Amino acid sequence: MITTARVPADKPVRIAFSLNESPDDASSENFPLTFPELDQQLQPLPPCHDSKESMQVYKQHCKIAEEYHEVKKEIALLEERKKELIARLEQVEKESMDAAQLAKEYAELTEENRTLKLAQTQCVEQLEKLRIQYQKRQGSS
Repeated sequence: MITTARVPADKPVRIAFSLNESPDDASSENFPLTFPELDQQLQPLPPCHDSKESMQVYKQHCKIAEEYHEVKKEIALLEERKKELIARLEQVEKESMDAAQLAKEYAELTEENRTLKLAQTQCVEQLEKLRIQYQKRQGSS
């Protein structure tokens, strides 16, 4: 039995036929689409039941399709892990920059503190000299 259907031009087309008189539903029951997430053009085609070689090719195609699916899952997991690691790296780099900024600020404040202590010491010495001079003036008057 031959059936026809209109298919949009941008969709891949798979043509299958059988020399048996059994309807297409019978063959699809024996070999259902076991890889619904697989692209249409990569789906294993049902084998010819009378051919050992066809059955072997079908089994091999199914095995390859399973491996392909596992590799795609692994790639997706690795890409997710990559995103996590990049986010963590960015966080560590930010923290490192924050630590470097804090270290720089600490060094600047330490230097400012040293300068202020020196200025205070000089002011205390100058004040003491002025007191002595004032006392000498008071004593001589």
